[in-house]
Amino acid sequence: MALTKSVAGIAAGAILTASASFAQTYPDRQITMIVPFAAGGPTDTVGRLIAEKMSADLGQQVIVENVGGAGGTLGAGQAATAEADGYTILLHHIGMATSATLYRNLAYSPTEAFEYVGLVTEVPMTIVARADFEPTDFASMITYVKENADTITMANAGIGAASHLCGMLFMQAVEAPIVTVPYKGTGPAMTELLGGQIDIMCDQTTNTAEQIKGGTIKAYAVTTPARLDIFPDLPTVAEGGFANMEVSVWHGLYAPKGTPAEATARLTQSLQVALADPEIATKLAELGTAPSPAADATPEALKAKLEAEIARWKPIIETAGVYAD
Repeated sequence: MALTKSVAGIAAGAILTASASFAQTYPDRQITMIVPFAAGGPTDTVGRLIAEKMSADLGQQVIVENVGGAGGTLGAGQAATAEADGYTILLHHIGMATSATLYRNLAYSPTEAFEYVGLVTEVPMTIVARADFEPTDFASMITYVKENADTITMANAGIGAASHLCGMLFMQAVEAPIVTVPYKGTGPAMTELLGGQIDIMCDQTTNTAEQIKGGTIKAYAVTTPARLDIFPDLPTVAEGGFANMEVSVWHGLYAPKGTPAEATARLTQSLQVALADPEIATKLAELGTAPSPAADATPEALKAKLEAEIARWKPIIETAGVYAD
């Protein structure tokens, strides 16, 4: 019995020593941040801003790897099956919640395949159109869309993308079956909008702010409860009578299930350091958003957000009858 206890004590001590050693040396090499959308899109923009600051804090490079396709599920799936050693992380947005319903045969469980690191930011969305789109304000745009629904095209970054979800809310609100055109990422969709090949789109301010400021696209409304400081003259959807269109694109940082607690704790700490950097706040403000406060940049806050959003979007998607598989 004494020998058994002695062996158990030695084993426990070895585990504690290994754990302490890991915590002291982690990270000792490059970390890959998977962004499950195309380069140049809004989530990619957020990812690269955060990766740069986390690299400085961690003392190792955080490299962004774009794995786009299937509404973010390809990249998320790759992250879910990656080695759980702390050297692969995933930056995903609201699509992590909606994929649970949109994809009936999803290869992983959004709530069970990952460890939580923390919330990153919550990005407003804007309803925009090509620069020469005829309506002059939000009210006239709604009327125009209803009267010309069969000829208007609406871009999105693919089923499950934030632009697709917002577009779905838009069509439900105006009760008009607009022709939707999916692209492989918001970057290509924006290129088509700029070129006048597509009429309208609902997209995050991280992707539209500069274009709106430059006058290369026309903005009609924001999907937040209050107007944005960056665009004080742009009305909210609620002001136009469409409060049910309010939506923002929250982003969260995850790691594969089984990632050592010491690694996720260090990643959470680094995320909080990055989000507290004044340069991050300035750059995100220029894009119409803000970093999540430290209280939200935690595993607990991200877990609660994901679970609540899955519950919110499930009936919306089921009512629309729109699935990705």
